[in-house]
Amino acid sequence: MNSISAIPIRRALLSVSDKTGIVDFARALADLGVEILSTGGTANLLSANGISVIEVADYTGFPEMMDGRLKTLHPRIHGGLLGRRGEDDTAMVAHDIPPIDLLAVNLYPFAATIAKPNCALADAIENIDIGGPAMLRAAAKNHAAVTVVTDAGDYDRVLAEMRAGNGAVCQATRFDLAIKVFEHTAQYDGAIANYLGSIRAEGERDPFPRSYSAQFRKVQDMRYGENPHQGAAFYVEPKPAEACIATARQLQGKELSYNNVADTDAALECVKGFATPACVIVKHANPCGVAVGTTILEAYNRAYQTDPTSAFGGIIAFNRPLNAATAKAIVDRQFVEVIIAPEVMPDALAVTASKQNVRVLACGQWGAERIAGWDYKRVTGGLLVQDRDLGQVARSDLKIVTQRQPSEAELADLLFMWQVVKFVKSNAIVFGRDGMTLGIGAGQMSRVYSARIAAIKAADEKLDLKGSVMASDAFFPFRDGVDIAAEYGVMAVIQPGGSMRDSEVIAAADEHGMTMVFTGMRHFRH
Repeated sequence: MNSISAIPIRRALLSVSDKTGIVDFARALADLGVEILSTGGTANLLSANGISVIEVADYTGFPEMMDGRLKTLHPRIHGGLLGRRGEDDTAMVAHDIPPIDLLAVNLYPFAATIAKPNCALADAIENIDIGGPAMLRAAAKNHAAVTVVTDAGDYDRVLAEMRAGNGAVCQATRFDLAIKVFEHTAQYDGAIANYLGSIRAEGERDPFPRSYSAQFRKVQDMRYGENPHQGAAFYVEPKPAEACIATARQLQGKELSYNNVADTDAALECVKGFATPACVIVKHANPCGVAVGTTILEAYNRAYQTDPTSAFGGIIAFNRPLNAATAKAIVDRQFVEVIIAPEVMPDALAVTASKQNVRVLACGQWGAERIAGWDYKRVTGGLLVQDRDLGQVARSDLKIVTQRQPSEAELADLLFMWQVVKFVKSNAIVFGRDGMTLGIGAGQMSRVYSARIAAIKAADEKLDLKGSVMASDAFFPFRDGVDIAAEYGVMAVIQPGGSMRDSEVIAAADEHGMTMVFTGMRHFRH
């Protein structure tokens, strides 16, 4: 790491789009004897607050022009930032380029601009910052001598070091701040490339740009990955759009593992789909029990009944705050890896404290509407990108295709199981009744075997399938899945439809006196 002795900051250039905290920062710098250079709106703000400031145009002798497009791209600015102390001193003196020891810059709000409805291309272009990134990169490259700040949250940190270090900032901090700059400019340029790369020649927007850049922030180094011989870390989006595993606060328990994070995500995303108090228990990325109730305790007790064997060592998610009664029922009954809820009541945390290894997470409350976004799947040499599966069906979307009409209770259960099957690995079959899963068949190469496994699981737990309903994540290619369900007393089926043999499948349902509805929507999950 390139390093020189810490030297006091004597000259700073401040030019910010987001002016949060800049007046207090500038005033503190002035109190420390720092000469302040500034531009445009920042300079006007500082002057209006009684802070002595030198306009960059006066400093360079070159006027700001082109509506602000050209103001800091000048050798006296970039030389002052890039000049290597002890190496370039002669050239700097010869060309009258004093050193600039601190730079505080944040960039035009490009991301906020393009997020506006009906943002015009011209507006987006005008919010592409040129001078700011150039100065930031120059200062960050020369971090051996220059302190560069792009985040207002670092102002106090810099000032504290200056006060303690006779006006200087230590090398470790300068290096860390330089990394933040390159992270910031990479994200900024990525957003520009993503936006412009999605515009077709005729001006229409392509939902997927011709190249794709994304940035994630590391929040945890993990002991290992999916298996002990694999290294792993957990990265999150800079600003997650809704409450999720990435926003969760760990309140107690061992460090989360790679598999813990993946399974907790599966459980939480499933439970978000229910409006009434609900519980989802997940094992190896698949729900093994899902239920609703008048309380989350009732929902948990019912979800646990589906498959107590698989629930051992599982992940439990709720869509209501975790209370003491529910926490006690869990820790008294089973071994659990993770419990996650929007919030965790203090009395619940007091209960789980008796099992210190249990990981307890609070993720915050999500809104009624899910936030659209992208899902990713890494393949060797590439990346698959798709819209998140936020597809929903309402009663009005269902197409009844059998002679028998579903009852109100059956309709409610069909929609409930449809919400569950969406989160089960394909091929997926879910049996259930009265807002509770009774058997779940996941991840089989044959849909009929998923149905058999779901029935076996129900039988093992002595759960009667008579009068229950069945959900299938995709269409039945043959009638055999319906025939098997009928053997166990299933009376209603929900599936997408769309098979070449739909007529045979419908006929099978009619023969068994079952009712069947088509959703017209598939929910493969791989």
